Amino acid sequence: MFRLDRQIVSFYKNVMPSPLGLAFVLTILAFLLAFIFGSSSASTDSNLLDSWAKGLWNPPLMVFAMQMMLMLVLGHVVALSRPFDKWITYTLKWIHTNEQAVVLVAVSTLLLSLFNWGLGLIFGAIYARQVAQYSMNKGIPINYPLIGAAGYSGLMIWHGGFSGSSLIKITEPGHLETLSNATNVPDYISFDQTVFSTMNLTANGLLLIIIPVLLLVISIKTSKSKHIPQIKKEVKSDLKEGHGLDNSSWFALVIGVAILIYSLSQMREIGLSSFFTPNSINLLLLGLAFMLHRSLSNFANALDEAIKGASGILIQFPLYFGIMGVLQDANLISSFSEHMASWGSPALLPIFNFFSAGIVNIFVPSGGGQWIIQAPIIIDACAELNAPLSKNIMAFAYGDQLTNMLQPFWALPLLAITGLKAKQILPYTLAIMMAGAVVFLSVLALF
Repeated sequence: MFRLDRQIVSFYKNVMPSPLGLAFVLTILAFLLAFIFGSSSASTDSNLLDSWAKGLWNPPLMVFAMQMMLMLVLGHVVALSRPFDKWITYTLKWIHTNEQAVVLVAVSTLLLSLFNWGLGLIFGAIYARQVAQYSMNKGIPINYPLIGAAGYSGLMIWHGGFSGSSLIKITEPGHLETLSNATNVPDYISFDQTVFSTMNLTANGLLLIIIPVLLLVISIKTSKSKHIPQIKKEVKSDLKEGHGLDNSSWFALVIGVAILIYSLSQMREIGLSSFFTPNSINLLLLGLAFMLHRSLSNFANALDEAIKGASGILIQFPLYFGIMGVLQDANLISSFSEHMASWGSPALLPIFNFFSAGIVNIFVPSGGGQWIIQAPIIIDACAELNAPLSKNIMAFAYGDQLTNMLQPFWALPLLAITGLKAKQILPYTLAIMMAGAVVFLSVLALF
């Protein structure tokens, strides 16, 4: 579709190191910047190493890493449950054309990704694969890479939803203060100012319409084929292992329902906007996982599969915490913030944060890891300029999710499940990215 997509694939394949390798490269770069430009009291070798070691295992940030890992894993576990598989099988009979398939996959994936990005990502991949198998059996010509892109489109909307790494973490009292030295930082920011804000609801509403319509138009204008690539064998999470209570359907169901009842009672007691914290979301996902899998052995099998998808970010989080520790103790974060404030303005700062987040996401694909690196600069710059912090955090979230359509790291699970290659879906994800950029810049300018 574009020559650009081949150049991007070639760049990631031949030039860019792995995300883990990039984390070490960025660590070395942080040491160099701190040594050259940092304050004299903090830029000696021993002090920098001490700062890195303290940041690496920073207790509050390690809690954050665990919360994000659980959110990804539990969302993946829910996606592997039998009820989701049955729902996909049921909806396949509605598909008679490629256009119907693309719209159905895109809308379903986008909606689920607003709830949990891990759930949306894995569900979208499984749905795309099931559509391909069904179409091949029925002789329906399809554009399989386009359907794969539709299954990945949820990564364009996730950070503005209930599992957005930065948005759920800032609901915890004291989190913002751990990342900044500014004095006028709020204790927390609730979902009322971020996820449920008029700006974000408008952006998400537009994306829910524009992305399926865009893919529908592309489907009409592109050729289809009855041939699909080799598809990975479906993962079965209901293998019967264990004995007694492990295979009891009522035991897991009772546990899951009890957790959900407690979660709903907490939601009713404290209110919807205050309920969505990392811990409460993970508890809700845990209850859903037990209830939907209906046995501990099914849950354990799905958990084994889901953990593989989270292994890539397990060590990356501490490395990013170490980077933040080095930059913070060398006073570079405050220097960056002062420079931003010196030439910026409250009106331009969200635009700058949007583009910078998009660029940083190419090198730091983890939304949580990226938040830890950029948050201190964003918070301090907002304090210097007296700019609205919630809007600038939303700008960061939009930039982060925008270049997910360009950065193939989170597409790896989908590519493995569908049998597609990055170069096959990239022309379509680039089109989604361009449409998303228009939406995000528009709402940032208007609200």
